[in-house]
Amino acid sequence: VEGTPERPRLSIFRSNKHLFVQVIDDTKMHTLASASTMQKAIAEELNYTASPTIEVAKRMGEIIAKSCLEKGITKVAFDRGGYPYHGRIKAIADAAREQGLDF
Repeated sequence: VEGTPERPRLSIFRSNKHLFVQVIDDTKMHTLASASTMQKAIAEELNYTASPTIEVAKRMGEIIAKSCLEKGITKVAFDRGGYPYHGRIKAIADAAREQGLDF
């Protein structure tokens, strides 16, 4: 999946303890927006102790969508990073769509 200036790539990486979401313009090799559960403000807001749940993933989708919309990004190419479209990945995508991002 390639990201362009008109339609940057929404990339997801998940680990056992954290979620990372980035919006990337691959032509310029720039990260336009990002959010992760390791960021202090987000970690304190979500306040979870174990691995990220679907509720945490939904909130991450809302956060990245708001960040994109503030920067004028309305369309993205969804890069699920090889993960099945299920569970936390689906929750991020659904929440971002509900906030107004167009996949």
